[in-house]
Amino acid sequence: MVAVAALTVLGLIAMWPRGDAPDLGDLPPRTYVNGSITGVEDGTCPGLEVSQDACVLYTANLSSGPEKGDVIEFQVLPTDVEVPELHQGDKVVLLDFEDSPDPQFRYQFYDYQRSTPLLWLLVAFAVAVVAFGRLQGLRALVGLALSLGVLVLFVVPALLRDSPAVLVALVGTVAVAYIAIYLAHGVNISSTIAVAGSLVALAFTSLLALVVAASAQLSGLASQEAQTLRFTAEALDLRGLLIAGIVVGALGVLDDVTVSQVSTVAALRRARPDLGARALYTEATRVGRDHVASTVNTLVLAYAGASLPLLLFFAQGDIPVVRIITGELVAVEVVRMLVGSIGLVLSVPVTTGLAALILTHTAELPEDNGHSHHHGHLPDPSPQLDQGWPNPTPRPAPQLDKGWPNPTPRRDRLDDPWF
Repeated sequence: MVAVAALTVLGLIAMWPRGDAPDLGDLPPRTYVNGSITGVEDGTCPGLEVSQDACVLYTANLSSGPEKGDVIEFQVLPTDVEVPELHQGDKVVLLDFEDSPDPQFRYQFYDYQRSTPLLWLLVAFAVAVVAFGRLQGLRALVGLALSLGVLVLFVVPALLRDSPAVLVALVGTVAVAYIAIYLAHGVNISSTIAVAGSLVALAFTSLLALVVAASAQLSGLASQEAQTLRFTAEALDLRGLLIAGIVVGALGVLDDVTVSQVSTVAALRRARPDLGARALYTEATRVGRDHVASTVNTLVLAYAGASLPLLLFFAQGDIPVVRIITGELVAVEVVRMLVGSIGLVLSVPVTTGLAALILTHTAELPEDNGHSHHHGHLPDPSPQLDQGWPNPTPRPAPQLDKGWPNPTPRRDRLDDPWF
């Protein structure tokens, strides 16, 4: 794992964005101003040659920009189908074309103002994580911020500079895995096993995504954004960009499963230190199956929910279902979902096997909090305990309380291992 970390650092150094990004075309400068709708009037808009009854004239009070405090007017044409129906009091963002020769076309609707609700949602998320996770939750938030920093400062700029998309995604996701897992769960044997399991699953996911994207002839041109990049960044590998997106998306679920499996094996090892690697693997895999079953369902529903407007759009037409699914616009999401799910399933036996093998041959048994260790050699299997597992009522040992399982057995000294 140290060698992989060193290679990741070398990859970050070698492909770190340097110099200016390639020119994405001559885009006109844009100025955004905030405002609130103060009036809505249905009627005619001057200069239109289409049906003028559908034209809507809005007045807004500007709250930012050089004309702050002024009341301006802007119109929504019948052809502006992307503009929602606005109401009085709505907080909006407008495009300000200062050089427009016609004042009536100077301002155009761009979007709603969402800063305040999103900020409160972010605060609520941080409070919930810290309130429940405490210091570990705080470390997880710091890891999340650093992970986003890797994506924003390395992955995206490197892709814009035509670096190999798949290699950039691998280096970036490996760096994120190290940062997120070690920072949230501490630098210990459990975290190292979880990182190792995540990296194996990521490597397999990347290889599978490469094979499927080539065999299914996915061009990466399904989205409108990708079609725009084809003209603004001609050298960009759009298929590689698609694979990179699959790899980055897969990591978000992989670390959840791998950390959970290692924690399960460690908990079983603490409860029954006499269990061998095979028994630990068998019992922890049962938990992993339940976890995978629920997580795969979550993945499928998440992708289906994100694609629901697209599915409704196709349902209005007479396109056969087979053509809808095999069309690149939908096929990309299907590949993303299935490849990520296969990598997720693979991570369970790999991580569980590593954890069972390593934790039965280490003198450092992780505590429940994931960042402390018991030091000292594990005792020999207790002859007074049944060897079968699971056994809800093993024969009690003299040094343990009569009830079993007992989360708080008696100890002579506080620093003695309870097992």
